[in-house]
Amino acid sequence: MSGVLLINGSPEAHGCTARALGEMTEIFRREGVETELVHVGNRAVRGCVSCGTCERTGKCVFDDDIVNETAAKFEAADGLVVGSPVYYGSPNGTLISFLDRLFYSTPFSKHMKVGAAVVSCRRGGNTASFDVLNKYFTISGMPVASSTYWNQVHGFCAADVEKDTEGLQTMRNLARNMVFLIKAIGDARVKYGLPETERGCFTSFPDGK
Repeated sequence: MSGVLLINGSPEAHGCTARALGEMTEIFRREGVETELVHVGNRAVRGCVSCGTCERTGKCVFDDDIVNETAAKFEAADGLVVGSPVYYGSPNGTLISFLDRLFYSTPFSKHMKVGAAVVSCRRGGNTASFDVLNKYFTISGMPVASSTYWNQVHGFCAADVEKDTEGLQTMRNLARNMVFLIKAIGDARVKYGLPETERGCFTSFPDGK
């Protein structure tokens, strides 16, 4: 098993999002799953400009030592956890720019890599942010790991998250479910092979009719 890559989309290295991801990391460690954390939220990450360079080169034209560097780690991983705080009812804009470029510019298949979104908030906007992050997985053929509640913790700081015992429990169950899915998919890959994926159809109406 190659392991799980975790993305911290918060500007705070030790904030609420990091506390949630840390709870998952401990379960991964107990289950013998290797992990690596990439802190994105404190970086200056520009958005995709739809230049198309990545279609020719297989990597993003903006070589800012975060997207292309993370791409290799993503390719090697069996699972991806993306964590973000809530900003105006949505994930951190820096994280969105990062994910747009990471998913669009990488030519490797993400099919059957397990994905999980984790959101932290003080009060609201969590489920809307959760929905945005999950779309990166569902457009890429990635099974989405779930838990015993929506994958979220509440608090204004990491100390507050300690009081959200149900939220931390949700993180632990999410990690366990993710490990199970990764192992099950790995076994099925050997026994049955991965599901066939059709390509070629592209719906577009350029004639305007």
